[in-house]
Amino acid sequence: MSNPKLTELRTQIDELNLQILNLINKRGQLVQEVGKLKEVQGTNRFDPVRERAMLDLIQENNNGPFETSTLQHIFKEIFKANLELQHDDHRKALLVSRKKKAENTIVDIKGEKIGNGSQHFIIGPCSVESYEQVAEVAAAAKKQGVKLLRGGAYKPRTSPYDFQGLGLEGLKILKKVADQYDMAVISEIVNPADIETALDYIDVIQIGARNMQNFELLKAAGSVNKPVLLKRGLAATIDEFINAAEYIISRGNDQIILCERGIRTYERATRNTLDISAVPILKKETHLPVFVDVTHSTGRRDLLLPTAKAALAIGADGVMAEVHPDPAVALSDSAQQMNIPQFDEFISQLKPLCNLNT
Repeated sequence: MSNPKLTELRTQIDELNLQILNLINKRGQLVQEVGKLKEVQGTNRFDPVRERAMLDLIQENNNGPFETSTLQHIFKEIFKANLELQHDDHRKALLVSRKKKAENTIVDIKGEKIGNGSQHFIIGPCSVESYEQVAEVAAAAKKQGVKLLRGGAYKPRTSPYDFQGLGLEGLKILKKVADQYDMAVISEIVNPADIETALDYIDVIQIGARNMQNFELLKAAGSVNKPVLLKRGLAATIDEFINAAEYIISRGNDQIILCERGIRTYERATRNTLDISAVPILKKETHLPVFVDVTHSTGRRDLLLPTAKAALAIGADGVMAEVHPDPAVALSDSAQQMNIPQFDEFISQLKPLCNLNT
């Protein structure tokens, strides 16, 4: 036989639970409004001073029976959930977000479908040095079934005295070689003013790590009808990387490939530190295809194969690597480029591990 008093108390508790539920949801709605205002203002969503003031207010008004520390712990969890709600609203609002578009974006590069489940290779020299140099690499790549040719015509270098690339002449060489071998050209553009000219020579606009937050360049690339390969910045967070892609897509161009190329850490064994976990995170958070540049992330020829295996195994849509006919005399980044026999071995080991035809 049930106790009437116990039943009454439980009924009151159930009613209070529903009141608390309604209040928590109402609080969440208010926090969402605050988040929208902060986004417009460009201010940080997390305000530690404000959180401390709210916790102090709880302490000043606690009349028991709970200890203040217990209540503060409960409210800190509520604060944390509300902050995540603001972040989730931001992610849902982004055009590149998987929450905005569930299906994968497929980037079409002269018939090569990037993002449909098949895996691809982008191969070529670090810098365009001559027609003969690019043609030799392109011939080797085409022989292995590679259809995407990279090459640097404009080279943003750390030192102003290093080789800066051949510029427009380099683009013309890439175009001539690509036409000869029926390949598609990926090349970096560093100046928004050069994009219109470059459209006649390249099939994919590459935006390099040093320009990931060159917002005028991002907007210019987003305003043309040409696929964009966007590299992660040297010290960029994944959120910053995603927002850089948002600059491009917000101008109407959704043909974007993200490229993880390593980030700068205190480690010096490699040129950069390859953040391999960025691949599944980016594939989960966005609907865009993701490549991994194993050359710039490691800076070491001997690490290209194992890191490429890791990239393909973890679900990257493709791998980018650099090849030079004679790396010892390359005008840039000689230590990280493969020669052609090394490239042949590299590809032969990777082909059985990847999905080439979807």
